Amino acid sequence: MNHRVPALTLALMAAFTSMASQAQGLRVSPSIGASRANQPAPPSGPRQADYIVAVVNSEPITNNEVRARMVRVEQQLAQQGGALPPRDLLARQVLERLIGEKAQLQLARETGVRVDDATVDMAEQNVARQNQIDVAELRRRLQADGLSVTQFRDELRNQLLLTRLRDREVEPRVKVNDLEVDQFIQEQQGSNDLATLELNLAQILVPVPEGANEAQVMALQARAQRALERARAGEDFARLVREYSDAPGAAASGGQMGLRPADRYPQLFINATLSLPEGGISGVVRSGAGFHILKVVEKRQAGMPGVSVTQSRARHILLRPGPQLSESAARERLADFRKRILAGTADFAQLARENSQDASARNGGDLGWANPGLFVPEFEDVLSDLQPGQISEPLVSRFGVHLIQLMERRQATLSQREQREIARNLVREKKLDEAYSSWAQEVRGRAYVEFREPPQ
Repeated sequence: MNHRVPALTLALMAAFTSMASQAQGLRVSPSIGASRANQPAPPSGPRQADYIVAVVNSEPITNNEVRARMVRVEQQLAQQGGALPPRDLLARQVLERLIGEKAQLQLARETGVRVDDATVDMAEQNVARQNQIDVAELRRRLQADGLSVTQFRDELRNQLLLTRLRDREVEPRVKVNDLEVDQFIQEQQGSNDLATLELNLAQILVPVPEGANEAQVMALQARAQRALERARAGEDFARLVREYSDAPGAAASGGQMGLRPADRYPQLFINATLSLPEGGISGVVRSGAGFHILKVVEKRQAGMPGVSVTQSRARHILLRPGPQLSESAARERLADFRKRILAGTADFAQLARENSQDASARNGGDLGWANPGLFVPEFEDVLSDLQPGQISEPLVSRFGVHLIQLMERRQATLSQREQREIARNLVREKKLDEAYSSWAQEVRGRAYVEFREPPQ
């Protein structure tokens, strides 16, 4: 089984990234979001004596920690085809990353962020499920790779601590207003990517008959120029079409040729209007048919930011842990509900109406049709793996503990309002990334860091 180590490594990288990215849109970089299980086995031969390279507040970072992380980063860059920086530079970058993680973990513990064993159990099950093996097999493979179960679970706990801390600290910093959404949409629609560009052009056509002599051509060109001057002076374009244009059906349509992909217009028209905004008017354009004046009535990127998506309709039961109900007890109660539903002795909708602690309870837990990205990632990840009719194991999100059933899926075309919501989510994702970077720098700046011997 020579393929076992890299295959498991790649799968675990994906699993950790999915599990760790619990803040909506917050992408955790591989060197933060992956576990030590992603590391290949250390090279054979005598191992260098370990020593402390830095102290973060009161906790040390050792040379072997830096070396192990460097091996992982080098492997990831090699898999992605990226160029490796000089080794001394990579060592400094990895050390800084470890310092940032250590400072965040300390902040999590100081401010009361906790992850219980049952939550780590669920995370371990999630990693096994994403690798399409059971937990026993996962542990066997990890131990064969030189990583103990205790070490692996400690890594899981740390990732969950970091995720919960980031959710709490970064999410409240990000607000998206309508102006930002409008600006994003305008930027997308202002793109001139011909593969997705749609145009509605109106034209005034002054035709030039075949065999026209030079004097006739000059007179017709002067006629077109007069129409252009009046259009640019602000006169109604449709009225100018009726007065000047001889194109078939032009008077009835105001000269408009209809919204269509840009590649369905003559290249001459695209060249004349590509740089114009909506409402812009081209100069006089000569073609084999005559002289054209073109107005950009509408200009947009087709399907911004998406036209057709796969929607899911799900229902859930939500229990919110508190003084009267621990997270473990909530998970056990939902596990019992699941067993009863699968046995046919209880009805999901009825249990939701009687127990779910959110507004969906009155509808039997029905969450309605949802577009991708509507739910928080920890919920969405589990939902995406379900088949219609399947019920998940209990899962924990920032809102509580859920039991989810996928009812059905469908392909749907997004309305303008739905496209706007997707645009809002994209803006929010970008702002979350920026807010996370700023917050991480603040946490790093508050930490006392003492550098010892440089890593090797």
